[in-house]
Amino acid sequence: MSRHNGMKRVVLGVAVALGTAAVSAAQPPTPPKAEPLQGPLVPGVCLLSREAIVVHAKVGMAASTRINQLAQQAQAEVDAARKPVEADVEKLRAQAASLTPAERGKQEQALTVRAQQVQQLQAQRAKEIEATRLKTTARIAELAQPIIADAYKSKGCGLLLDRNAVLGGNLGNDLTAVVVQGLDARVTTIAIEREKVSAGGAAGMP
Repeated sequence: MSRHNGMKRVVLGVAVALGTAAVSAAQPPTPPKAEPLQGPLVPGVCLLSREAIVVHAKVGMAASTRINQLAQQAQAEVDAARKPVEADVEKLRAQAASLTPAERGKQEQALTVRAQQVQQLQAQRAKEIEATRLKTTARIAELAQPIIADAYKSKGCGLLLDRNAVLGGNLGNDLTAVVVQGLDARVTTIAIEREKVSAGGAAGMP
């Protein structure tokens, strides 16, 4: 194999190992604006959006900020591991003409291994951040549950539906805002640390 082809192969291999593909999805067409569906309030039927509770409650907003901080820290760790590999790729490219095929092949192999390790680190940190997000969301849902139960009882509900699944109608018995207010009165923040995830993908015990 020529020296030019050898360098092309290692640079391409490291780029594939280190790079992340940007996928852009086509925006769906905007549906025609429909007339709002109204109607009488259905007694005993209440609505709730757990997603809106997490987004709008103070504890949810604080949690989002904290998870973003953890994600930035994780990315900084990955970047710190990636930069020396990229620098050594450039160094090998500059020295390629002065190296024997055996020397060049040895360095190419070592760089490929290091690049794969960086890629594994990036995947590991992504799993940990996702596990942290899921655990935090579950914790907020747990804190909100007794407040939901109180609102359900005070409103005389006999059936509670996910607001996001409702296509239309009278939404007067939406408990979401009441639950957000109740949650804000009880808690505004919770401790969040990055979850430890094993190589198999299972989150570790706190």
